[in-house]
Amino acid sequence: MTKWFHSGRRRDLCALLYDHGELRAQSAKSRLESHYDERIDPGSFYGTLSALVEAGYLDRRTEGIADVYALTDAGEAALLDHYAWLGEQIEGGDGDDDDGA
Repeated sequence: MTKWFHSGRRRDLCALLYDHGELRAQSAKSRLESHYDERIDPGSFYGTLSALVEAGYLDRRTEGIADVYALTDAGEAALLDHYAWLGEQIEGGDGDDDDGA
């Protein structure tokens, strides 16, 4: 898994954008806050968006005074790869650890 995906918030934000196609930043923030049932610090949230844009996983465009975000092909591929990996862990998991613990 690539380093950019280590953050659950980054994964969740990409999942939202995969589902909705594109979202204004405030709408994405509100949806995540509803999902987490807690307020997200705006500086931290916008830092997450900027990091994903800089890494090439999100596109940002301006619509009026709002920024609108969408997954890039690279972001979608990384999200789907993670989803496949997670599915393998859940489906193939029998509760045994490979390390003998």
